[in-house]
Amino acid sequence: MKKTYENAEKALAGLLTDGLTIAAGGFGLCGIPENLIGAVVNSNIKNITIVGNNAGVDDFGMGLLLKNRQVKKVIASYVGENKEFERQVLAGELEL
Repeated sequence: MKKTYENAEKALAGLLTDGLTIAAGGFGLCGIPENLIGAVVNSNIKNITIVGNNAGVDDFGMGLLLKNRQVKKVIASYVGENKEFERQVLAGELEL
């Protein structure tokens, strides 16, 4: 069994589907899985549930998935620095 991959896209091949739940580590914007997030953004899958410490910021971290309108639900302990997140929640476009 191969356990290392050239990039995140190859590591996630066949695993990314609409409705996926992603639980990701990190604290604030430190230690987040940037390559995983980038691969998911590039996959264009939709209706993702994010579980993590925070919702990122507008142009970084999980915020990239929100900006791309790929997320349907966020479960996080802190969501205070993402204006797009706030807009989507207040508009009823995103579950919290």
